Amino acid sequence: MESARTFLFIAFAVLTFLLYLEWQEYNAPPPVEKAPIVSSLNTPTTIPTTADPVASSSSTDDIAGELPTSSSTPEIKPSNTNNRALIMVTTDVLRVTINPVQGDLVSAELLNYKETLEENSQPINILENRNGRVYEALSGLYGENAPNFPGNVAIFDSSQRNYELTEGDDSIDVDLTWTNAKGVVYTKRYTFSRAKYNVEVKYLVNNQSGEKIANRMFTALKRDMREPEGQKSEGIGMTSYIGPAYSTEESKYEKYDFEDLQEADLNTQTQGGWVAMLQHYFVSAWVPRNNDVNKIDTTTDNLGKSGLVQIRITQDWQWIEPGQTGEYAATFYVGPKIQAELEQIADGLELTVDYGFLWWIGQPIFFLLLFFQGFVINWGVAIILVTFAIKMLLYPLARAQYRSFAKMRLLQPKLTAMKERYGDDRQQFSMKMMELYKKEKVNPLGGCFPLLVQMPVFIALYWVLMESVELRHAPFMLWIDDLAVKDPYWVLPLLMGASMYLMQKMQPTSPTMDPMQQKIFQMMPVFMTVFFVFFPAGLVLYWLMNNLISIAQQLYITNQFNKEQEAKNLAKGK
Repeated sequence: MESARTFLFIAFAVLTFLLYLEWQEYNAPPPVEKAPIVSSLNTPTTIPTTADPVASSSSTDDIAGELPTSSSTPEIKPSNTNNRALIMVTTDVLRVTINPVQGDLVSAELLNYKETLEENSQPINILENRNGRVYEALSGLYGENAPNFPGNVAIFDSSQRNYELTEGDDSIDVDLTWTNAKGVVYTKRYTFSRAKYNVEVKYLVNNQSGEKIANRMFTALKRDMREPEGQKSEGIGMTSYIGPAYSTEESKYEKYDFEDLQEADLNTQTQGGWVAMLQHYFVSAWVPRNNDVNKIDTTTDNLGKSGLVQIRITQDWQWIEPGQTGEYAATFYVGPKIQAELEQIADGLELTVDYGFLWWIGQPIFFLLLFFQGFVINWGVAIILVTFAIKMLLYPLARAQYRSFAKMRLLQPKLTAMKERYGDDRQQFSMKMMELYKKEKVNPLGGCFPLLVQMPVFIALYWVLMESVELRHAPFMLWIDDLAVKDPYWVLPLLMGASMYLMQKMQPTSPTMDPMQQKIFQMMPVFMTVFFVFFPAGLVLYWLMNNLISIAQQLYITNQFNKEQEAKNLAKGK
């Protein structure tokens, strides 16, 4: 029993200390380094000369006479807006800003997601290029005299500077046009839809040059390596991932973090695929419309905590005959990591909601939360119902645990007498104690296994509460207005500590435990309370309800066990 308690204490201490460290880092202020402001992607490239690239069996850049021989990566250069007025587009869920220079997205506000719970709080801005922050969504065309041909500064024209999705309209098109020196008209069309965070981006190329031309479309995400406001910093244990990710034919979801980028640039080809930038609760991603062989690569500049990184996916070449119009397309998503929406945009994109190595536990917990929240309309109540469901699922283990406690309590008088008999002869006492356990069919570690089973559930729920944007700013009741942050008045942690103290009193004590160990275990509820002060309220609510249900289960199971013992004693005539 003594070894079992020591083992439990160590397990609890390690678990809570690691979680405490990570929650402390999550609430730490972001670094203050400043990153340079940079321009749109501008990649030197050569173009196909004779053969039709669409008919080629490969989209690599090194097939002589067909595709470019240059495989150079993009160079990051200072911004240049040419003092052109920015274009603003507002829908019911998005407010984005487009730079007419190359027509890139330089700002994206999520109107339904505020920075804080304060009444005058501003919407979360995912994309931005201001105040030392750089995070842009780039797209363009490679090819001779195309908008992103070396030396070209394509400044697009639009019919207006402000667009708004009006009542009754399901979508709105924003057309940007640019004509090169040979008379080829390039129309860059953004299509925004009601209640959607995905934006359709098309290039319509009207070839009026009299010559056959070829273009290929690229889409890229560029940002600095700084952490967004309120994001976790990198550290040991469980952290919310911030950085690039991509998908290939072989792997639906791969992360390529900032450390990987500083070691080597990514360069791969895949059928289909997508690229993304992840941060806590939110994601931006480019998904090519075609399912051809696409190239995925990265580039870095000014390496360090605030350096710049780009991840790009480039589609295959397409020829356009004179007098014909070619179309190139991709989907851009910028918004919350809502799994149901992401999986409809691209295969594997929903995996950007990363529940860590215990995802196989986290996913069922999340879907169970969604199920309960669907009819109780309160995430706190849903957490309580999930706790109850998990406890019912683990009831057989709890029954074994509490019956083991009850058996140990029956043996306390014999163990106390045995300790007095053998005194300081610990070896003899330990041998006799194990003989007693064997005779009475008692496993002193029987109460440990159920607790160990609960620990992965506890960690998985931690991930679910940390990663699921649905719980961000989700209220419970009274003073709990955000289940994803700590209880501001410490009420839940104090109640949790009190419930843990009561559970400790209900467990049998070992006569072999020395006074120092007894003091440590008596202080354990206090230690746990202090740790839980820094945990999200939803997690503390789960552990509090877990304790309360455990107390009820222990009372019930112990009462049943005592009745069984009374029946046995009556049967023996005692």
